[in-house]
Amino acid sequence: MKGTGALSFIKRPSFLIIGSLIMIILIMPTLIVAPFIHTNDQEAITDKLEQQTPEVHVKDSAVSVAVMRTSSEQVENVPLEEYVAGVVASEMPAEFEIEALKAQSLAARTYIVTHMLHQPATAESAVTDTVQHQVYKDEEELRRTFGTKYDEKMNKINKAVAATQGEILTYNEVPINPSYFSTSNGYTENSEDYWANDIAYLRSVESPWDKNSPKFLDQKTIPITEVEEKLGIDISNNEALSLKISHTEGNRVDQIKIADETFSGRDVREKLKLRSSDFTIEKKNNHLIFTTEGFGHGVGMSQYGANFMAKEGKSYKDILTYYYKGVEISKVSDTAPTLVSR
Repeated sequence: MKGTGALSFIKRPSFLIIGSLIMIILIMPTLIVAPFIHTNDQEAITDKLEQQTPEVHVKDSAVSVAVMRTSSEQVENVPLEEYVAGVVASEMPAEFEIEALKAQSLAARTYIVTHMLHQPATAESAVTDTVQHQVYKDEEELRRTFGTKYDEKMNKINKAVAATQGEILTYNEVPINPSYFSTSNGYTENSEDYWANDIAYLRSVESPWDKNSPKFLDQKTIPITEVEEKLGIDISNNEALSLKISHTEGNRVDQIKIADETFSGRDVREKLKLRSSDFTIEKKNNHLIFTTEGFGHGVGMSQYGANFMAKEGKSYKDILTYYYKGVEISKVSDTAPTLVSR
């Protein structure tokens, strides 16, 4: 009995040890691998969720905009907020800061509301989809423009439009003419220094951020014969160029005398298709070299200036009240109820 008990005692621990080893061999791989499988699954789920950002859509509007489409030569009636999104996507880079896109949304919305208030609701009053009014592209056109980035870019633009839905700029409770342009020369221009009218909210302000814009500086070389033809002047190839120039408060060319003829800076800019009316001229052989600073007419809001302000933490309201003096933000429904009732 003692011999059997001793043998039994010896076998029992051996069996337990062997069994434990088998269990460890079977279970340990699962314990080691499982956390990594779980982590990888979680990362995959997280990545998928991040890629599936909910789309933002602009809401329907009671107001529609009649747009004469260049491609079809037909008038399309586009809901106001959808129109604003199409203008923002066409007029300002989607890569700009969200607050700059919001500021552009108000400028675009205010522009079209002001236009509609001053025009009868007829086919002849339709706005173009070009720079004659505001550049507008529909979904099909923007998909071609943005390509694979369409959803990402339009989501951002729609977010800016939706956040400012129905908001416009007013001065003395009247919707303004919110002119805007790409890049200043460091200052915006007084309205009367480029156009005929002295408009209280379109005053010259500093815009130093614009010097960082990729569109700030440009140079254009034009044959003297072409300048003579477009300006209707005679410049001798053998003589030094004689110029007499005066400047505006915004440091652009106000008046320039070339070959005994006097032009406004705007005239020269538009006839020679220069980027800005802030230009200098250098004569070299049988060409004139025009060096410009800024891009656009310079009146109102600088888009690149707005973006740099947004980068500094300024809100769209800060941006708009800086470039448009004395304005307030109002609702279309309160300021232009006649449009809503059309």
